[in-house]
Amino acid sequence: MEKIVNGYLQFKESGFEERKDLFEKLSNSQSPEVLFITCSDSRIDPNLITQTEPGDLFVIRNAGNIVPPHTRESDGIAASIEFAVVALGVKHIVVCGHSNCGAMKGALNTSGLTALPKVKGWLNYCSEAVTIVQSRERNLASDELDSVTQENVLLQIRRLEQYPEISKRMTTGSIEIHGWVYEIGEGTIKCFNQEKQGFIEL
Repeated sequence: MEKIVNGYLQFKESGFEERKDLFEKLSNSQSPEVLFITCSDSRIDPNLITQTEPGDLFVIRNAGNIVPPHTRESDGIAASIEFAVVALGVKHIVVCGHSNCGAMKGALNTSGLTALPKVKGWLNYCSEAVTIVQSRERNLASDELDSVTQENVLLQIRRLEQYPEISKRMTTGSIEIHGWVYEIGEGTIKCFNQEKQGFIEL
């Protein structure tokens, strides 16, 4: 905690002052271009890996960068998506998974989550990705985690496309969805390429 408090003091003394004009502008409004949906993993810093400033990204984070299916019931993620798309008018949505994801490991081995029942229940939203990967005869066990990570990103994109406020804007071309996987140890991002039907380096 001491490190975090010292970090704040350093920010107040230098970081804030260096961007004082930006923060003054942001104090009254925001107009991000991108909704960035990623994992809660502490190793992921959306602003760092995209070199963006405060106000550039509207960020949703949760274990496994999951988008629950659209329903009439309200939940925090659906409300945040609705706000970003309808109220803020974002033009792009990025779903960003990452290498060595603990949530994806859990989705692959739900029997090991008996002590984490809420996590186990949440990761049911990834089960379809696991089923797709494990049904591919060509899939190698050594690639299983990476494959599930990528397939999970695509699954969440399909879910986003079912949100009425998003599907409506996709038909007019006013919003685009992008699938990314961040490789932590390499500092690279792979992006899903529709034409090649695979993930290639951004």
